[in-house]
Amino acid sequence: MNYLLGTDIGTSGTKTILTDTSGNLIAEHLCEYDVLTPKPLWAEQWPDIWVDAVKESIRETVKKAAVEPEAVKALCISGLYGGSGIPLDSQMRPVRPCLIWMDRRAQEESDWALEQIGAEKLMRITHNGSDPYYGFTKMLWIKRHEPENWEKTKLFLPPNAYAIYRLTGKIAEDYSSAGNTGGIFDMNTHTWSKELLDKMGIPLSKLPQNLVESSDVVGGLTGEAAKELGLCKSMPVCAGGIDCGAANIGLGVFEPGVFAAAIGTSLCGALITDKPVQGRGLIEWPYLYRAKELSYCFAGAATAGAIVKWFRDTFAEAEYSRQKAGGPNAYAVLDRQAEKIPVGSGGLIVLPYFMGERSPVWDSNARGTIIGLSLAHTKAHIYRAFLEAVAYSLRDAIEATGEKVGDILVAGGAVKSTLWKQIFADVTGHRGCLPDQRCGGQSRRCHARGPGNRSADPGGHAKMACPSRTCRTGSESTCQIRFSLPML
Repeated sequence: MNYLLGTDIGTSGTKTILTDTSGNLIAEHLCEYDVLTPKPLWAEQWPDIWVDAVKESIRETVKKAAVEPEAVKALCISGLYGGSGIPLDSQMRPVRPCLIWMDRRAQEESDWALEQIGAEKLMRITHNGSDPYYGFTKMLWIKRHEPENWEKTKLFLPPNAYAIYRLTGKIAEDYSSAGNTGGIFDMNTHTWSKELLDKMGIPLSKLPQNLVESSDVVGGLTGEAAKELGLCKSMPVCAGGIDCGAANIGLGVFEPGVFAAAIGTSLCGALITDKPVQGRGLIEWPYLYRAKELSYCFAGAATAGAIVKWFRDTFAEAEYSRQKAGGPNAYAVLDRQAEKIPVGSGGLIVLPYFMGERSPVWDSNARGTIIGLSLAHTKAHIYRAFLEAVAYSLRDAIEATGEKVGDILVAGGAVKSTLWKQIFADVTGHRGCLPDQRCGGQSRRCHARGPGNRSADPGGHAKMACPSRTCRTGSESTCQIRFSLPML
């Protein structure tokens, strides 16, 4: 039997799974880490943390699976949106930590781009606006505030591309990662925009010239990497792409018109489309399948799972300590407590803007807020209010598309929580279709050209599609009130 490996470099952890070519999950391993936040609204990570986690998660997954190395036919690596990209010197060594998607320090650079280039031209060329979310503003921040690091930087690479380089020695960037950079990528030609690069003073030489489809094989494992991972030399490694788009591939989304939500550290609620959705404040970049024909248009909370993790780490230290000592999962304990709290969390309202907010709010000054506290409220009330807040962000994302959306596909760490899944369904009013967790949707990122995997067309993908389960809305528990509060 043949097997496939899928690795996802996330914001808070890297996970690898191994499946057979029918999509059945064989083994998995997760490595966790933290985000550096040296100042408010700053968020960065050293890339070696990612590379070490990629290697460990692959190595441990292969070990758990106990399969012959020769039977593992391909690896694909997706990753968080790397913001600026990793600034690398002439020896391909990181110059500084990567300014990731969550970082919002580049407001002045974003404003400058709007003043000097204009929103109309940016939208016409890139299909996106200007905001500190986009990588080009973070590149400009490094250029303006760290000129020595700018001079040292010879190349910017996204996290998945850098990990692939470290494993294969080959350099390439997938279209989804390039498009998500915003301001310097031409969505009409699927190339870097020389006009915009010149206006911003960003040399083309600092960007990868080899732009590829997510399914393309970038290279084979080097002998050193193969030995370190317990795999075979020259095993193909595919380009992958942005993690939330890869989650959609894992859900079997290969045609336009489907709405899917990937809910992890952040929330990405996306409509896959074959025509631009402009004027609605969405983020758009090339989809991981048929990148030159389909677009991933999304909105969603910058801090979704991130605020739930923050709550656990800040207010549930006892539950988390018991988990680390071998006790029950802290989130499961909090869920059981929150299940006893009525819908609406006793009147509490949480605004989940703990790192400002991207689409569709687009406000760096937005802040996380808890409104309505009284002495009658407990930790369980507040926790449930956090879950409900993220659900309202999903509802905002759905409404921002301007399209009539039916059932939604949902993936990510949030689907582990029965309570949270039901809250999502109730708040949005949409049934949530969930992948069968026994299936390895993630590994299907190895679609197309990996040797031994004849799934280069939608029909081939469909054969690997996971069965799904549905979380239905319940009118008796639907939140009845929507809150729209000004940012003070």
